[in-house]
Amino acid sequence: MLSYLLDFSPLLLATIGGLIAFIFSCLGAAIVLFFKEINKNLMDYMLAISAGVMLSAAFFSLLNPAIELSYSLYQIPILIVTFGFLAGSLLIFFCNKILNKLFNSKKIKVSKIFALFTSITLHNIPEGLVIGVAFGSLFYDKSLACLVSAFSLTLGIALQNFPEGSALSLPLRNTGLSTSKSFFISLVSALVEPISAFIGAFIVVKIQMVLPVILSLAAGAMIYVTSMELIPECQNNKNNDFITLLIMLGFSIMMILEMILG
Repeated sequence: MLSYLLDFSPLLLATIGGLIAFIFSCLGAAIVLFFKEINKNLMDYMLAISAGVMLSAAFFSLLNPAIELSYSLYQIPILIVTFGFLAGSLLIFFCNKILNKLFNSKKIKVSKIFALFTSITLHNIPEGLVIGVAFGSLFYDKSLACLVSAFSLTLGIALQNFPEGSALSLPLRNTGLSTSKSFFISLVSALVEPISAFIGAFIVVKIQMVLPVILSLAAGAMIYVTSMELIPECQNNKNNDFITLLIMLGFSIMMILEMILG
C-alpha cells in the first residue's frame, strides 16, 4: 500500500500530510462541540508520545539525512547543518518573544480572541513546513524508508495537534463566543498547515542545494518546540515518571521504524 504512494508527486503527498495534521487539529477543536473540558491525563499521554516521536524524527528523518546530503553535495556539514539547526531554533525563539511582547503590551490593544488565534496560527506554520520538507525529500530519495519517515513525522505532529486544537477552541468558548464560532475559528487557524506543507515541499523540490539547510532548520524548530512546549506541558502531570517512559516509547517507535526500513 505505502509503496504504491511512491508514484505520487511529493507535492501531493506533502499536501496530504498537511491535511492529516489539519484533520487532527479539527478533531481537537471539535471537543468544544461536545465537552466543556477534556481529560488532562489523556492529553498529557498523547503529548508525551508525540514528543518522543518528534525528537526521534528530528534526528532520523531530518538531521541525519541533512548531514548525508550535505556530504553528497560537497558542502561542509559541520557548518551547513549546525547553521540550519540553530537558525530553526532561533526562528521559533524570536517568534515567541515577538508574540509575547505584542500580546502583553499595554500600548497595543489586541483582543484575547485575536491573540489566541494569531499565536496558534503562527505556531502551525513551521509544523506545516516540517511536513512539507519531509515529503519534499522524496523527490531525491524515492524509498519506502523515506516515505515511512515522512508519514511517521506527520503522525507525531498530528497527535500533538489534537490538544492544540482544543487549546484554541475551548479558551475561545470561554471568552463568550458560541461553540460553532469557536470551532470555525480553530479550523481557519489550522488551515495554514496544509498550505505551509505544500510550500515547504515546493522549495525542497525546486532547490536541492538548500535542502540540507532546510532539513536541519526544520529539525531545530521541531526540537525547540518539543523541548519548550510539549515536554514541559506533559511533565506537569503528577505521573511524570510514566510520562517520561511514554516519551521514550515514542522515540523508540520512530527509531525502530527507521532501523527496519532504513
